[in-house]
Amino acid sequence: MAAYYFTYSLVVLSDALESIVNMVAGCIGLFALYVAAKPKDVNHPYGHGKAEFVSAAIEGTLIIASGLLIIYQTIVSLFYPIQLNSLDKGLWLIAATAIINFIAGTICLQIGKKNNSIALKATGKHLYTDTLSTIVVIAGLLIMLYSKMYWLDKVLAFAISFIILYNGYKIIRTSMAGIMDEADMELLKQIIKVLNENRRENWIDLHNFRVIKYGRLLHIDCHLTIPWYLNIHQAHEEVDLLTNLIKEKFGGGIELFVHTDGCLNFSCSICLKQNCIERKRPFLHKIEWTLENVLSNQKHNSVI
Repeated sequence: MAAYYFTYSLVVLSDALESIVNMVAGCIGLFALYVAAKPKDVNHPYGHGKAEFVSAAIEGTLIIASGLLIIYQTIVSLFYPIQLNSLDKGLWLIAATAIINFIAGTICLQIGKKNNSIALKATGKHLYTDTLSTIVVIAGLLIMLYSKMYWLDKVLAFAISFIILYNGYKIIRTSMAGIMDEADMELLKQIIKVLNENRRENWIDLHNFRVIKYGRLLHIDCHLTIPWYLNIHQAHEEVDLLTNLIKEKFGGGIELFVHTDGCLNFSCSICLKQNCIERKRPFLHKIEWTLENVLSNQKHNSVI
């Protein structure tokens, strides 16, 4: 804002407004991280992780509001032009903010990825976007300083405002996906790949597979078909092996709830178990678990 009062440049104002949004969003994000870190309780049996999604939604809304304000100020300037001043002083101040934003964004992204925190990752991406827009501002100020093409100020302000609007939309889209429990298809593909590569012969079928994210916690539930004649302890052992495999590959912040189904006669044709004393039908072929058939709530049979 100091740089704006030096220069009266709209493109500097756009950068200043985005920085103010960063500060406000950072405070909201900090509170969201505090809430998300709270342990489970009676009222929140899945934890408080979704506070991060709400924080990201608020941040995205603030970003969009700042973009709209920049567009408004630019349109007003078309009718009430303002003389630009002291562009050289503004350059030094803007350059300093670019360096600070880049360092802060890098730290936020690194910690956010390490802890799988949507709030920190959203803030880090926002700071990176702010850094890139600041570099554009610096380039624009340099051109205006040496070429006297002051009309470029309005053009750049418009361009940056639309970049800001798009970035705000992406953050809101990500937060709404989390609030609405949208499936993370890439994560599902990775889990299914690991299960296929480490499949045991007692794991006859897998279906109704679902993943919900609560902050750092992944809640997974599924139906696992196993031989019907296994006793409770043996069935529980198969569930433990499945759980430990997923936790080993994807981290300990996972809750896995497995409903076990006993196999039926039609399961024999896809069952990999050798020397099964209860086999009713000959083995026909192995069904490779895929995203489509694992998400289905139907048991597989030899027709599929």
